[in-house]
Amino acid sequence: MSLHQLHIIHPSVHRATPRHAMESWRTLLAAAVLLGPLLLVLRRSGNNNPRGRRLPPGPPAVPLFGNLLWLRHSSVDVEPLLKRLFNKYGPVVTLRVGTRLNVFVADRRLAHAALVGAGTALADRPRPVANSLLGVSANIITSTSYGPMWRLLRRNLVSETLHPSRVLQFAPARAWVRRVLMEKLREAGAAPCDVVEAFQYTMFCLLVLMCFGERLDEPAVRAIADAERAWLLHISAKLGVFFFLPSITRHLFRGRLQAARALRRRQMELLVPLIDARREYKRQGTAAERRPETTLQHSYVDTLLDIALPEEGHRRLSDDEIVTLCSEFLNGGTDTTSTGLQWIMAELVKNPTVQEKLYSDIRYTCGDGEVSEDDIHNMPYLKAVVLEGLRKHPPGHFLLPHNAAEDTDVGGYLIPKGATVNFMVAEMGRDGNQWTEPMEFLPERFLEGGDGVGVDMTGTREIRMMPFGAGRRICPGLAIATLHLEYFVANMVREFKWEEVPGLKVEFAEKQEFTTVMKKPLRPRLVPRNVLSAEQRHA
Repeated sequence: MSLHQLHIIHPSVHRATPRHAMESWRTLLAAAVLLGPLLLVLRRSGNNNPRGRRLPPGPPAVPLFGNLLWLRHSSVDVEPLLKRLFNKYGPVVTLRVGTRLNVFVADRRLAHAALVGAGTALADRPRPVANSLLGVSANIITSTSYGPMWRLLRRNLVSETLHPSRVLQFAPARAWVRRVLMEKLREAGAAPCDVVEAFQYTMFCLLVLMCFGERLDEPAVRAIADAERAWLLHISAKLGVFFFLPSITRHLFRGRLQAARALRRRQMELLVPLIDARREYKRQGTAAERRPETTLQHSYVDTLLDIALPEEGHRRLSDDEIVTLCSEFLNGGTDTTSTGLQWIMAELVKNPTVQEKLYSDIRYTCGDGEVSEDDIHNMPYLKAVVLEGLRKHPPGHFLLPHNAAEDTDVGGYLIPKGATVNFMVAEMGRDGNQWTEPMEFLPERFLEGGDGVGVDMTGTREIRMMPFGAGRRICPGLAIATLHLEYFVANMVREFKWEEVPGLKVEFAEKQEFTTVMKKPLRPRLVPRNVLSAEQRHA
């Protein structure tokens, strides 16, 4: 569920600061001046417009030089910049970055034609340059090329970990994380609560437990979280430069690669022992000692250890490949869910009438009891609140980039083979032609008589909102992510009344990080409601 800037241009890059962008721009510009003869080659390689066919419109660019200017824009600038280009050129815009053609799509019908109608033609991903430079496995579901390896890895995740029967097995993990989250929120007392940190930590706890099948203590969880965060920050701030002429930049920025390798070693040090422990647990089978309170019977790592690659002599995945897939699993479900929770709870703080209506629905369904996973299936207003949050505030404003495997026609425009295609998620969910008062938070639109009733979240029939993408590359975690949002939102509203703090006004300005977060993080006052927990009732 991942975006990416030059996060939107490359799938492994998430954020670049203005200072880093300027540093890279100056160095690359100097290199380009010294390597002027390469421009002739670059011009020829960048000319991928077959005669007589029309590319989407866009601003003029000189190969290399014209596109280096884009590095002067931080990720904060990219979305407003694209909006200005859409206003000028229409809903499909072409930009060149280096020698690569990039197409940006803001129209929902064209997005459906490209993601669903075009089939496999746009189901590929751009090749992640950084992985090859670092010698790190690129075999992950989000960025592996469309083909046998991708199908195998995705099918394994969907059928062995995200299947409804497996999701049910993870219910004890969610119940434990719910208790941890409530404890973290209670610690604030009457003071404004740093809910973002609590959301990020507890969602990471949940993903670690699902991934490795073992409940870890807080220092161990935080060590893994810190290592993953450091890796992603370095990738985003330092390695985007290798997308441009990697054969040259790998020498100019050797120190960045060395630092990345050190961070990768730290990942391996932390995750390989957990993988080995699960390998031993599986080897012992029924004789293995299992602690029901801390050990899950099933984990994502179990499924990775069972994979045999038929295209490669049925070999098993290496530790490097498993660590990379575990890292994808941990990061893919943490920031997106914690960001979604922050936006939804911010709207409930800002709209107390909606919050109280939701609380009434919870009390009607559950009485004084905790909200169970069975209960949320009987709460249409809860589902409407979550859907409205995802429509107005999708955690990612761009889909992960797609790559054209062949020349493709979309809306009368040529998308040439090798082009990168990006889709504007937020633009579609906020389209005033499709949604009444799109910038208002109105959960009722998803109830009977509303303009969102029956919306197709998968985008199969049509695209009106697509927080999880659409087509062959749709996020495989759509169902479980929605479950997590509904489950934790319901329990937080049941437990606390969420109030705005004087002087800490809730503002909906956006900031691009790994996801699109609140520029001013949510810090509400949490007032405990007069309800009894299950533990208290049975004391």
